[in-house]
Amino acid sequence: MAGCCSHARATGRLFSFFAPRYRRRFEKKGPEPSQKHLLTGLEQAGFADASLLEIGCGVGYLHQTLLGRGASSAVGIDLAPRMLAEARQWARDRQLQGRTQYIEGDFTECADDIEAADITLLDKVVCCYPDADSLIHKTLDKTRRVIALTYPRDRMFTRAGELIMLWITKVFRFDFRGYVHNPAQIEQWIREEGYRKSFQDQTTLWLTQVYVRQ
Repeated sequence: MAGCCSHARATGRLFSFFAPRYRRRFEKKGPEPSQKHLLTGLEQAGFADASLLEIGCGVGYLHQTLLGRGASSAVGIDLAPRMLAEARQWARDRQLQGRTQYIEGDFTECADDIEAADITLLDKVVCCYPDADSLIHKTLDKTRRVIALTYPRDRMFTRAGELIMLWITKVFRFDFRGYVHNPAQIEQWIREEGYRKSFQDQTTLWLTQVYVRQ
């Protein structure tokens, strides 16, 4: 448990450092290709008047975009306090503060205190967790209808990147590292809970999937 807590703290520090850059990037360029895939998949699944739960919400770009297109409300949770500060400010700028709520913490540790949502989002979050099993199943427990996620493809390229990241963290004695989990296992976990895959697309690095409860 101590190792997991240490990893969570390191993740929060790392992404807090990049928070202002993330917001400037989205303001200038809009969604990344994998996020465009995620939005396409959610449009097909339907999100009008839906409540959203975004785990690892960052600066809030994704769920706030969905709120602007017809979703009803959103809860964002993130380990990085500066990410959440940017998300709150962006919500105020967009006049969405009455429809958003932000929680600082590790979702797997505080999931019991979070209400279920119609749609849950995991955009580039699975790769930040050593225990994908716990993350996916706790997310499914909080999902009423749709789960949408983007995570690394299991390829030689991404595995090599994982090893390089591991080497860097050991050299600099930093507790954060990325993980490449087995997509087939993730899909099996989700299907076993009664979901069917309604959408899939990919980039060189990222695999985007949307599942709808049957």
